[in-house]
Amino acid sequence: MEKRPVVLVVMDGVGVSDNELGNAVKMAYKPNLDELWNNCPHTVLRAHGLAVGLPSDSDMGNSEVGHNAIGCGQIYSQGAKLVNENIESGAMFDSATWKDLVENVKANDSVLHFLGLLSDGNVHSHINHLKAMIEEAKKEGVKKVRVHILLDGRDVPETSALTYVDDIENFMNALNDDQFDAEIASGGGRMQITMDRYEANWPMVEAGWKIHVLGEGRTFPSATEAIETYRNESGVVDQDLPGFVIVDAEGNPKGTINDKDSVILYNFRGDRAQEISLAFDGDETFDKFDRVKVPDVKFAGMLQYDADLQIPKHYLTEPPKINYTLTEQLVKDGISEYAISETQKYGHVTYFWNGNRSGKFDEDLEVYEEIESDVIPFEQRPWMKSAQITDKLCDAIRSGKYDFLRTNYPNGDMVGHTGNLEATIIGVESVDLALGRVIKAVKDVNGILMVTADHGNADEMYEKPKKKDAPLKAKTSHTLNKVPFIIYNFDCTLKQDDDLGLSNIASTVCQVLGVKPNEHWRESIIEEVK
Repeated sequence: MEKRPVVLVVMDGVGVSDNELGNAVKMAYKPNLDELWNNCPHTVLRAHGLAVGLPSDSDMGNSEVGHNAIGCGQIYSQGAKLVNENIESGAMFDSATWKDLVENVKANDSVLHFLGLLSDGNVHSHINHLKAMIEEAKKEGVKKVRVHILLDGRDVPETSALTYVDDIENFMNALNDDQFDAEIASGGGRMQITMDRYEANWPMVEAGWKIHVLGEGRTFPSATEAIETYRNESGVVDQDLPGFVIVDAEGNPKGTINDKDSVILYNFRGDRAQEISLAFDGDETFDKFDRVKVPDVKFAGMLQYDADLQIPKHYLTEPPKINYTLTEQLVKDGISEYAISETQKYGHVTYFWNGNRSGKFDEDLEVYEEIESDVIPFEQRPWMKSAQITDKLCDAIRSGKYDFLRTNYPNGDMVGHTGNLEATIIGVESVDLALGRVIKAVKDVNGILMVTADHGNADEMYEKPKKKDAPLKAKTSHTLNKVPFIIYNFDCTLKQDDDLGLSNIASTVCQVLGVKPNEHWRESIIEEVK
């Protein structure tokens, strides 16, 4: 039997929708993707909610849980669902970490700080988790709480920040009394401070450190005034709001982070939480930026964002222990693998794909390659590194060294998050250009190509108007739409079940490779091989 390499392309953020308005996928000139869809076996897969382990089908999928599901062939409780279960059961507040942080501030009459994304987007965080912890802190005798808010506008409407500020402030005001004082201390947009990922832009983290820890930055008497002022001055949306420090009547910061304080980073998603965690947890060898002062604090994350690297050292919720991954199965069968993306999604085709593991299962059988992303707003360069990824991927396909190759093209997601429709169309077209080259390389070696996505984004670039004649507003979040799954150069029929999801891909890859799928996985998408 001829050995045929299998290539899996993940078009990040490219969902399937029949809606025309603001659908950058439909609006893009994409002859290669259209050709595949029209002439190859194809179906659609669920990529959100229960299908990827999230609490409900109203929860949009994301790249992390999507790559977990593709890479492990199973459905695991994820992110918000894990934290919900931990809070509802009381396990979080019984944990040694929670007790240590709370006892620290009680013993030292110091401050319990909460840092994280303030929204109910349920992708990186949820405001209800913050509320539950603040309420429990008061119950356990903590006297002073300060909240450092990162404004969303990507996983929720782009100018919804004041909704969440009002919500958390009303909640804290109802708890405040002569024995308890909870207030917002600092903040800023998630794409300006603190929440960089994959070490693409450490100055973002440094800016956040100065705002949250040192109390250095533009000052305001309230978060509301900060947000309104920045909007009036420059019209920026929430994710791009500059950092701000909240001060008292004398102009003193209300919540710098100092020795003997405790700090909880309440984001549950790992990619944009790791760098600020390293800044708090890092020893004297930390060299990413000058921290000026490093307060002696007890620090914990909502989860451990990287178990192999122990980031952070302490955490409140155990991450999903994902076993029986596709890579683990393939290396047992001697299958050689190649994974590539640019920095923005490199961790997705490696760390998240392999069940939240940084290392390889087999150094000899696995090759990973990262193309360094540009540090530039994505709408200014929507093609990103698609050409460079494709150069390397096509060389790898033609080399004959690898049985299974995978990549992620980030454009539909990263450019989609900017809310810029025209740029996102270019981003999708860039992926299509790359896809044309990959198809040719696959054809040259008589390989098999699978094309899918991890969730939607570019397919819905406008918020649905609440009123008929209301002006259109950019949508920057993921969607609830299904994603494509296409097989090229393999004669078969695919199932069309509504229940099919990303976790069905692993068995499909194994079936095409001629490898027995793991018994714990969901079934293959292939109905019949012809």
